[in-house]
Amino acid sequence: MKKIINSVNAPKAVGPYSQAVEINGMLFVSGQVGLKPIDNVMAEGGISEQSYQVLENINGILSEAGYSMDDVVQCTCMLTDLGDFKVFNEIYSKYFKSEFPARLTYEVSALPIGALIEISCIAVKNDF
Repeated sequence: MKKIINSVNAPKAVGPYSQAVEINGMLFVSGQVGLKPIDNVMAEGGISEQSYQVLENINGILSEAGYSMDDVVQCTCMLTDLGDFKVFNEIYSKYFKSEFPARLTYEVSALPIGALIEISCIAVKNDF
């Protein structure tokens, strides 16, 4: 049976979707952008600030559902400028330190609400 996950530690959805859905020991986290959960305003600055906020939002959703960053097995990362790839990787590696998840990263022409980055992920319970 699927379970809808909502966390106050991540921004409210900006469309008709759930922050995450859990089913059969797997958590599917919707794409997160750099909105701050407290006010749903984009993190000020550039790719660094938005990358940190996106990963904090994902961490908040994972925690709400009883998962951790170590449970993430796959990430899909979208950047509006692949020139930001190096900076993004530096920040990403602070959240995933070893046994990195599988990952897709690609450039897109635009993201919702002017975001520079969006990440979705799949996490799996190790004890399932």
